[in-house]
Amino acid sequence: MAEPLIIIGKGMAATRLVEELGQRALGRHAIAVIGAERRPAYNRVLLSPLLAGEIDEADLALKPAGWWRERGVSTLYGRAVLSIDRAARTVALADGLVLPYGKLVLATGSQPVRPPLPGGTLPGVATFRDIGDVETMRRYAVEGRRIVVIGGGLLGIEAAYGLARAGGRVTLLHLVDRLMERQLDAEGAALLASAIAARGITLRLCASTAGFIGGDRLEAVALQDGTVIPADLAVLAIGVKPNVDLARAAGLAVNRGVVVDDGLASDDGAIFAIGECAEHRGQVYGLVEPAYEQARVLAQRLAGQAASYQGSLLATNLKVSGVGVFSAGETEAGDGAETLVLRDRAAGIYRKFVMREGRLAGCILVGDTQGALFYLGLIRSGQDISAIRSDLPFGEAYCLGRAA
Repeated sequence: MAEPLIIIGKGMAATRLVEELGQRALGRHAIAVIGAERRPAYNRVLLSPLLAGEIDEADLALKPAGWWRERGVSTLYGRAVLSIDRAARTVALADGLVLPYGKLVLATGSQPVRPPLPGGTLPGVATFRDIGDVETMRRYAVEGRRIVVIGGGLLGIEAAYGLARAGGRVTLLHLVDRLMERQLDAEGAALLASAIAARGITLRLCASTAGFIGGDRLEAVALQDGTVIPADLAVLAIGVKPNVDLARAAGLAVNRGVVVDDGLASDDGAIFAIGECAEHRGQVYGLVEPAYEQARVLAQRLAGQAASYQGSLLATNLKVSGVGVFSAGETEAGDGAETLVLRDRAAGIYRKFVMREGRLAGCILVGDTQGALFYLGLIRSGQDISAIRSDLPFGEAYCLGRAA
């Protein structure tokens, strides 16, 4: 008899887990996927192109309804889970339905960070997380309204670009002195800032938001230095935090995320967590690739195979109207490391490679991301690159040609 397997969350991590299980353990589990959002599972990575008007909403669909039926998966959309009864091994839904489980997977994702700033609940203060947010933001942009995006990380830059492309008059605020400071060094960030400004976006660095001003709705964004920026819409894109309320209420170990071991199991052996809600070895990943790696490992374990998750190498991709950015591994040369840099300011190209003990430890690519997967493979493999060291900036074909 198939063991009941409930997956709470219907996003990209949950979908990949079902896909991986279908390849390894089809029929072993009676799977039910539960999600509070009414829409079918969709690709959140594509929200930025949707905002920019480069794709349609239909392009976001991860899998058609028939795909789930073919795998015998029950999908319960628009139905939130209220509680988990670990003793009875059941979950209770908001509509009163109670479902039993043999194994339970939390793939509850995350939610946008909304700091408690004055005026933060005014109409016109929004976040950038789902299709509903995109619909709201596009209404302002197509009317040419004044929009302030707060946050100069990956999400904030994509939001600012999408809004500007859709017709908005956009100002991008960032708290520190450079964009994407976790992924880029000062030179790479400066090149990105120039490219952003060239696309009609006003950029303000070292800008700390003090609050939001307005009566019935937002009228301006106030900065700590006393600057007031008129705005019809403010978009908070300063990060996300794991959705762990359900896990915490069930008594599971929770720090920033649901604490899991190398098998993605919580401190309850019947309950697992993957994706943005999971915390592994003190690390919470807010990117898609780690979630997919976790889904693969968990699927193997649920199929009775030996597998262990050792953590993920963080890599970031940004594509803004021809401006490519890729970053992986170490971006600064610490003790014992050296760097190799290729820069062409006229062409807007910057390539930096951090090497340690004859191996590639990290890289930054701005303006031209060709070869990104090749470099990522070198970092992950830890192979000796001494023979191609001087050829690294010129890409895979050049390196492999020299090696041959």
